[in-house]
Amino acid sequence: MWEVEMEAAGIYDFDYALQRWAMDPLTHLNEREKWVDIPVRMKDDSCVVRVTSLGTTERPLFKIQGDSEKNKESLLAHVVHLFQWKRSLEEVQEHFAHTNLGDLFARYPGTPIVKDFNLYDCLMKVIIHQQLNMKFAYTLSTRFVEQYGYKKDDVWFYPDPEVVACLDYGQLRELQFSQRKAEYIIDTSRLIMEGRLSLDELAEKTNEEVMAELVKIRGVGPWTAENWLMFGVGRNNLFPKADIGIQKAIQRYFKLDKRPDFEQMNGLSADWEPFKSYASLTLWRSIEG
Repeated sequence: MWEVEMEAAGIYDFDYALQRWAMDPLTHLNEREKWVDIPVRMKDDSCVVRVTSLGTTERPLFKIQGDSEKNKESLLAHVVHLFQWKRSLEEVQEHFAHTNLGDLFARYPGTPIVKDFNLYDCLMKVIIHQQLNMKFAYTLSTRFVEQYGYKKDDVWFYPDPEVVACLDYGQLRELQFSQRKAEYIIDTSRLIMEGRLSLDELAEKTNEEVMAELVKIRGVGPWTAENWLMFGVGRNNLFPKADIGIQKAIQRYFKLDKRPDFEQMNGLSADWEPFKSYASLTLWRSIEG
């Protein structure tokens, strides 16, 4: 077992990250003790890394623990990339202090982009969750992982695309997937297995290039592509205007009579560049309770 302590570049609300991850029943964490277990698929192994908060939002300090000595450096790099600890959230905070969201950011300082643990897992999750209420969405993704994924040290791993690609649609229909959603999940996994879609290569492209490529895939629309870019890749300038939660949050914050249309949203967000993802997350946070 190895152990390393590490600081973030600036303010970082790890409690909020835990709250976001806790929405997913598959995540192994403890909000009171402030730790989360990260499943990491390596080329030749499945590893679990525990990240524990030792500090505060203002002075973030983390303990990272793992049991794979040979993969230690790769696992550390993965965790730093996943949590985006090298990105300064103080810069984001300063930017929004001078915008129409200044009061909101003052209320929720250090809100990070809370990424999913793996690019493929995130794509499967957003496809499963699209156009569903949150409770049933998590019911479906949990059934999917518990049926076809695997567990190590109490931590669930999503199934590999090679496993999902070999399923037939009826097997997902038995889990209460719609026919179309079963097709989207399996067909997309087949594209990955066959080498026609590389998520690692896609993640290196611009937002515009990713959107153009992903929406060509049957079952992947703009909402799904934007969510994958934000929660899978961790891009900092996305504003999913079609998201009902975003619209409701804007309506509440700006005290509008009804949910805003796209034109209103474009006007209100004019000064949010280049950190629109943080605006989106903080708006979501404002209505999460």
